[in-house]
Amino acid sequence: MSRAFCGPIFKRNGGERGLASVTTENAVRQTAKQHTDTSPIWLRAAATVLVPLVALLCCEWIHRGKLNGQFWTEYLGGHIGSYLLTWVFLIGIYLFFSHLAGRHTAAVLAVGLIACIPAAVTRLKLDFRGEPFLPWDLSQWQEAAAVANKSNLKLTGPMWASLAIFAVLAVLGWWLRVPVHGQRPAARRLRLAGCGAGAAVTILCLLFYLSPTLTQAIGIWPDMWLQDRYYRNYGVLSGFLTNLQQLQISEPEDYSEESLTALKAELEQRAQDHENLFPESPASSGEEQTPHIIYIMAEAFWDPTDLPGIEFSEDPLVNYHRLQQEAASGRIYSPSFGGGTCDVEFEALTGFSVEPLPMGCKPFQQHVTHPMFSLPWYLSDTKGYETVAVHCYWAKYWSRDRAYPNLGFDDYISLEDFDNPEKKRSAYWTSGLVSDDAMADEIIAQFEERSGDGPLFLHAVTMEAHSTYTARNFPEEELLELTAAPSGLSSETVGALRDFATAMKDTDAMLGRLTDYFSQVDEPVILVFWGDHYNLIGSGYELYEKTGFIEKGDYQSPALRTTPLLIWSNYQSEAIDLGVIGSYMVSPVMMELYGLEQPLFYQLHLSELPIMRSRSRGVTVNPDGSYAEEMTEAQQAAFNDRWLAQYDLMFGQDYLGLGPAQEE
Repeated sequence: MSRAFCGPIFKRNGGERGLASVTTENAVRQTAKQHTDTSPIWLRAAATVLVPLVALLCCEWIHRGKLNGQFWTEYLGGHIGSYLLTWVFLIGIYLFFSHLAGRHTAAVLAVGLIACIPAAVTRLKLDFRGEPFLPWDLSQWQEAAAVANKSNLKLTGPMWASLAIFAVLAVLGWWLRVPVHGQRPAARRLRLAGCGAGAAVTILCLLFYLSPTLTQAIGIWPDMWLQDRYYRNYGVLSGFLTNLQQLQISEPEDYSEESLTALKAELEQRAQDHENLFPESPASSGEEQTPHIIYIMAEAFWDPTDLPGIEFSEDPLVNYHRLQQEAASGRIYSPSFGGGTCDVEFEALTGFSVEPLPMGCKPFQQHVTHPMFSLPWYLSDTKGYETVAVHCYWAKYWSRDRAYPNLGFDDYISLEDFDNPEKKRSAYWTSGLVSDDAMADEIIAQFEERSGDGPLFLHAVTMEAHSTYTARNFPEEELLELTAAPSGLSSETVGALRDFATAMKDTDAMLGRLTDYFSQVDEPVILVFWGDHYNLIGSGYELYEKTGFIEKGDYQSPALRTTPLLIWSNYQSEAIDLGVIGSYMVSPVMMELYGLEQPLFYQLHLSELPIMRSRSRGVTVNPDGSYAEEMTEAQQAAFNDRWLAQYDLMFGQDYLGLGPAQEE
C-alpha cells in the first residue's frame, strides 16, 4: 500500500521536474533567440556614429553641389566646431529613434530626412533666390509652395545620390536591432536608457544652438547679412539652427526714452535747418501742392537691353526711356533677388530697412501685426489722403490682407475683387497672370471712383512679369525677336529671355498708358514707378554670366540688385538723375523732390543721402555710386541712428511719438 501510494507521487514529482526542465530549456532557447535577433553592440554603436556622419556629408554635398578641397580645408577644417556640433546633434537623433523603434531603419530615415531636406530646400532656394532655407521660411510655406509649383525646380545629382544612399542604409538598418521588449526587464531598461540619452543629447545640442555665448565659443560668429556665406562656413544645420537666435529682435544698445527724446530734438532742428537736396526739382519753385500719389511696384521690372551683347527687334522699354528725359529717374538697390517682393514693398511704403532685421524674415508676416508707421498712414492721418492698395493676386499672399490695414490702407483691392480681368503667360501659372494692361484699367478706375474730393494715395503691385519664363508663355508672333546675343546661350535661356522681354514691353506699355492718362488730369499727380527685383531667366545664372553682366559665380553682384526707378508728375518736366538709392529711400526722395511736408523720421534719410545712398544686404552704396562691404564711421553712425528710430517705431515704445496710437 505504501509503495502503491508512493508510486504515483513519485511519478507526479518526476513529471513536475520534467516539466520544469522543459520550461527552463525553452526559456534558454528563447533567450538565445533574443540574443541571436539582437545585433552585436559594436555594430549598433558603429551605425550610431557613422550614419549621422554620412547624413552630415550628404547634407553638405546637396547644399554645395560638390565636396571639393575647399570644403575639407576652408569650411570643414576652418569651422570644425560647428560641424562636430551638428554631428553630435544627429547622433542624438539617431540614438533616440533606433531605441524607440527597436530597429535602426527608423533612425536612418530620421537623420536622413532631418539632414537632407533642409539641404535640398537650401540648394533650390539659393538657385532661385540667392538665399538659403531660414527658420522664418516655415511661416511662408503656402507662398513658397505656390511659387515652387510654378518654378520648374529640378532635383540635382547629389539629391538623387543621397536618396539612393539612404534607401540602401534604411534596408540595411532593418537587420540592426536593439534588444526587444520580451519579458526581460533589462531589455526594456536598455531601450528606455537609449531613448533618454538620445533625447538628452538632442535637447542639449538645441539649447547650445540657441545660446550666442556657447556658439561663439566654438567659433560660430554671426553673419546674418550674408546668409549664403554663413551657411557655407558653418553648414546647413548649424546655419539654420543658430538663426533661431534671431527670432527675437534685440533692441539697440542705447535704446531708452532719454536717447529717443534727444534724437527727436535733433531731428526737429535738422528739419528747421534743412535745404532741399535737389535744387533743380519742383520743390525749388516754392509752390505748395497736395498731389495725388500713385505708387507702382512692377514685378521683376528691369531693362533687358542692359545686358551686354543683347539686342531686340524693338526697344521693349520705349516709354520708360522717353520718360527718363522728363522726370526724375535712377535705380533702387533692392534687398531681394528672385522673390521677396514684400521686402521691397515694405521698405518703400515705410522708409524702414530690412538690413538690421534677420535676413530672410518677412516683415509683412512677422512684424506688421499691429498699426505701424508708414507713408500711407502718415498721409491719411495728417493730410487727409484716401489710401488704397491694389494687387492682382490673392489677398492672403505674403499676409497682405493683414499687413495693409496695419500700414494705414483704407481699402485693399486683390484678385478676388477683379471682374474677369485679362490674363497672360499661362505656361506655368495655369490660370494665367493678370495682365499689366488690366492693372492699368484698375488703377484708372480706382482713381476715377475715389470716394471724396481729397487727395488719393494708391499703391499698386503688378504680376504679369512674374517668373518662371519660357517662350511658351506667348504666341510666337507676340514674342519679341532677339536679333543679337552672345554665343553659348542655351535655347531654354533664349526662349526665356524673349518671354521676359515681351512681358517688359507690356509693363512699359502700362507705364506709358498711365502717364498719358494722368498727364490729362487737371489735378497734380505724382507717379512713382520701380521694379522690385531681378529673377533667374532660363538656365540658372547663365544669362547674366555669359553676357558678362556679372562675373562667373558672382551671384551677390550689385548688378543683380539695382532696378529702374522713375518719379514722374504731370506738373514738371525736368530730367533729374537720382543715381542709386535704397528702396527704403523711395518715399523720402519723392517727398523731397516735390517739397511735400515729411514725417520727422525721414529727416534721418535726408541726412544720410549725402554720405550713403543705401545700405542693404551687407553692401554700402557710396554717393559716387561705388560699392563697399564696410561702412565708414560717419555711415555707421547714420545707420545706427536710423535703426534706433526704426526699432522705436516697429518694436519699441514709440518714444518719438511719430507712429499710430496703440490700443491698450
